[in-house]
Amino acid sequence: MTSNSLITVINDLEYHQFDVSSQDEFNQISSLISEHLSEPYSIYVYWYFLNTWPQYCIIVREKDHSTIIGVIISKVEPHRNVRMRGYIGMVVIEPKFRKLGIGKSLVKLTIQKMIEVDNVDEIMLETEVINDKAINLYQNLGFLKVKRLYRYYLNTHDAFRLILPIEEKATTRIAFLPPIEQA
Repeated sequence: MTSNSLITVINDLEYHQFDVSSQDEFNQISSLISEHLSEPYSIYVYWYFLNTWPQYCIIVREKDHSTIIGVIISKVEPHRNVRMRGYIGMVVIEPKFRKLGIGKSLVKLTIQKMIEVDNVDEIMLETEVINDKAINLYQNLGFLKVKRLYRYYLNTHDAFRLILPIEEKATTRIAFLPPIEQA
């Protein structure tokens, strides 16, 4: 872990930028995901996210700095060439560290980074309809339920798609938006 990877400290916990060259960080993230997410993601899914958009992977380490206790994995891409869309793919917190605001801090840091780095128009995610704590977290941050996705997950649970509008064009129908200007 390099000292320049530190993003911030919240409640004595250090939030770091994922180090794409660290096999240890990748292995710890893999373990967190496989042990604590209901969806059995292939290692290739998060490997792709981590290697393509490492700037949108934030980890939280235990106070002794050795163990990763939380992670958020996200990306930013153009959506239909008219909006820049952030996407939160995975948020995982080690169970004994839940209810400390770590998930909320990770989401807020990611939203802030997506706005600053890629000027996103909106941020999207999906979560299980039975995950009331996650739904409440996201709605308290301004996310809106926009769609119910039936049998979305492999465990056959439905999901809600939620979107956080950032810019006004996030509320405009795609057909009425001009293409994104390429720099």
